[in-house]
Amino acid sequence: MAKSGMYVGLDIGTTSVKVVVAEYIDSQMNIIGVGNAKSEGINRGIIVDIDKTVQAIQRAVRQAEEKAGIQIKSVNVGLPANLLEVESCQGMIAVNSESKEITDEDVRNVASAALVRSTPPERQIVSILPQEFTVDGFEGIKDPRGMIGVRMEMFGLVFTGPKTIVHNIRKCVERAGLVVAELVITPLALTESILTDGEKDFGTIVVDMGGGQTTTSVMHDKQLKFTHVNQEGGEFVTKDISIVLNTSFNNAEALKINYGDAYPERTSASEEFPVDVIGKSEPIKIDERYLSEVIEARVEQIFRKSKEVLDEIDGLDLPGGVILTGGAASLPGVVDLAQEIFDTNVKLYVPNHMGLRNPVFTNVISIVDYSANLTEVYHLAKTAITGEKVVTSQQSVAAPKDINYETTYQEPEEQHYVPEEEHSTGENVKGKISDFFKNIFD
Repeated sequence: MAKSGMYVGLDIGTTSVKVVVAEYIDSQMNIIGVGNAKSEGINRGIIVDIDKTVQAIQRAVRQAEEKAGIQIKSVNVGLPANLLEVESCQGMIAVNSESKEITDEDVRNVASAALVRSTPPERQIVSILPQEFTVDGFEGIKDPRGMIGVRMEMFGLVFTGPKTIVHNIRKCVERAGLVVAELVITPLALTESILTDGEKDFGTIVVDMGGGQTTTSVMHDKQLKFTHVNQEGGEFVTKDISIVLNTSFNNAEALKINYGDAYPERTSASEEFPVDVIGKSEPIKIDERYLSEVIEARVEQIFRKSKEVLDEIDGLDLPGGVILTGGAASLPGVVDLAQEIFDTNVKLYVPNHMGLRNPVFTNVISIVDYSANLTEVYHLAKTAITGEKVVTSQQSVAAPKDINYETTYQEPEEQHYVPEEEHSTGENVKGKISDFFKNIFD
């Protein structure tokens, strides 16, 4: 069935808030509006100031509204992998109707049965993903509605996350005058959207290098098997340059963008450029090789932390290799350095949409695409969590209007890692991480 309609994605990142408006015509995505606003209330992927985050969301939404010529009422919001947990779930019911024909209500009921579990008070169920149904012993059914049966089982995955993170994201979106149509787990959307069927099936690693954190995800057997969050990203590279060269953060960011390279072998020790140093009246000369060595030290540390957890689960043995994306991955030399450290095939994913050909937009585009491809069965199962009819992701078209919002504050929460395995594999994939290495410049 060809999908159509308007979908809006919202990615609340550490360095920027991004909004994409996409129109689907016969399953073809056409991006008609983009907003990108600097983040000020986010630290390492976690909302620490709701007021500033709301303002950033408002600015990004207004940009997207102006370019798309519509009023945005609801959005599909990305949820980071911080402290995300994935577990297999299973439910079984007797079909209710006299005719024994399976209905929407039966799908809701079997999803509710699969969610009967004890959840710690500090966590909440974020999403349930039906994978297959069994009707009277017949397995591998994706949509059982309309079939005849006496007993139905559902196998799937349930995602849980910290209440603090989920609450703060929802609160920010609502105070910006919007409705959360879908809370999308970002690494799940990313792996589903950017990988080919073969890469999803045989196994591939996706390393998303954001501004405040780096998320490593493993997709295998067409399921998200594992995620790990390292609280280091592109901003840390900039901070290192600022500290080592004794220059301002803005100057360091400009140096990284204009002269930076993560692979010193590609640079020259004779090519120099001026740097404004705090406490000196005249700029000093720095060569490309020295700057590259500063960048390499941090990027290498990020990759080695990812490699450490991947080695524990033999993730680098998967034939799909490593795919890099995210804003920090666009720095020259990052792919070469990753190839050296991971010792496997590494490639950079760049979106191919006109005007958005930059890895910084990969997440928000993936959120839109994932939301647009969610099935009716998923939405029925989701009502077992919400207890009500789901809000549609499609947006109405109208003239933009100003949005009012309120303010509050929430302390950040510490983050870590994730998942378990699907019911058919019979084993759990776990990754435990040691304490973070000391800063290379301590």
